[in-house]
Amino acid sequence: MFTGIVEEIGTVSAVTQGATSLQLAISCTKVLSDVSKGDSISVNGVCLTVADFSARHFTADVMPETVKATTLHALRSGSTVNLERAMAANGRFGGHFVSGHVDGTGEIISVQQKENAIYMDIKIAPELLKYFILKGSVTVDGTSLTVFGVTDYGFTISLIPVTQDDSVIGRKRTGDKVNVECDMLAKYIERLLTTEKVNPMGGLSMDTLAASGFLD
Repeated sequence: MFTGIVEEIGTVSAVTQGATSLQLAISCTKVLSDVSKGDSISVNGVCLTVADFSARHFTADVMPETVKATTLHALRSGSTVNLERAMAANGRFGGHFVSGHVDGTGEIISVQQKENAIYMDIKIAPELLKYFILKGSVTVDGTSLTVFGVTDYGFTISLIPVTQDDSVIGRKRTGDKVNVECDMLAKYIERLLTTEKVNPMGGLSMDTLAASGFLD
């Protein structure tokens, strides 16, 4: 579990390609301060497991499904990535609940500077739009952000100066692809209300509410 508050920008030092998988070696410092083999580290919003590490880098294997479903396949030696260690139980929870399980990729279709903020419009798959509300939460390349607008093709985010400086999302441009994780709470609610095996009543309705004792 992560918070979406990026701890460090790392640099990809090597990419080892398999037939449909890959291994990443990432140079960094802060996230290695208490690392152990098997730990989870979010790399551009994707939860990866530390396979090996030294004082200056760690390696992680990326399985075929993750290669297919995220933007990690586009990383090259020299690429910069957002890094975050798994959430500590004794720390402040500054972002929102982030699993590191990407729901899909998006494409930045507009970047505008407005005084000290950068506004980005991101196009996503139509089936993901139902999880977005104005002022809701979204994770873009591992960064916890507020939804500033919802359109019929995607959503808008706004980056404050700290986010611009401390994460790779501030360096993105029109046409770049990003990893998108929707708010997991919205997905849980959808399943509870619409899945017949979970809710035999078949969804939320006045009859459902009455049968459950919420209406007289």
